[in-house]
Amino acid sequence: MEIKTIGVVGAGQMGNGIAQVAAGAGYNVLLADVNASALERGMGTIKNSLGRLVSKGVITAADADALVARITPCTDTASFVGAELIVEAATENVELKYKIFEGLARVASPGAILATNTSSISVTAIAARTDRPDKVVGMHFMNPVPLMKLVELIRGLATSDETFAAVEAAAQRMGKTTVVARDMPGFLVNRILMPYINEAVYALFEGIGSVEDIDTAMKLGTNVPMGPLTLADFIGLDTCLAIMEVLHSGMGGDSKYRPCPLLRKYVEAGWLGKKSGRGFYTYAK
Repeated sequence: MEIKTIGVVGAGQMGNGIAQVAAGAGYNVLLADVNASALERGMGTIKNSLGRLVSKGVITAADADALVARITPCTDTASFVGAELIVEAATENVELKYKIFEGLARVASPGAILATNTSSISVTAIAARTDRPDKVVGMHFMNPVPLMKLVELIRGLATSDETFAAVEAAAQRMGKTTVVARDMPGFLVNRILMPYINEAVYALFEGIGSVEDIDTAMKLGTNVPMGPLTLADFIGLDTCLAIMEVLHSGMGGDSKYRPCPLLRKYVEAGWLGKKSGRGFYTYAK
């Protein structure tokens, strides 16, 4: 099938990034968020991102204007009836995603593909909430979307070959490299990444090292560009906790995936990382 228009549900950090790269690949984009102020912020983020590219000479001002013109902001998904591909990029919450997909199945055209940007939740379970499980697929972009090259593709139990091929082609048109993961908790990236971050939080919790020393040890000792606690703040501690809870329950309560109590306590305190101004580090707001 030919994809001309892509709907994106959620104008937050992931959603506005997906909208930007999709529009940059020449797709018409419908960016929806029920929160009008979030939608305005999302469009502002896209414009600021493009402005930086213009200032660096990566793209022209005319290119930036044309890209923005291909994105139509909207406060509901009713206009998604014309989209061949819809990508959900809402908060990593199981019940919220179920509700969104139940709604998308009602408004989308019968042939439309429904993709989820979930980083850990079962694609098969999400697909079961729709009238078209064969047209549901996992399309997990990395954050920040405009900079990160990877898209993790996940087949649900019923995902058709045609659906998978169309989404793979769309990701590659956006300039992304794709990998294929089984529909298991955390898929590939977060199955490996989140226990690593969780173990770093345990090291802090147990007093093995300070925040700064843990991050410095991993940066200089393993040559990663960002320490695990800095990375957790960037991702959002609430998101890290949600993924660890999916891993813990999805892997039968295996203690290897038990969220660190300190991670849970920080989330309870509202210390969610960079987005809230405080996490393992403090950030200027």
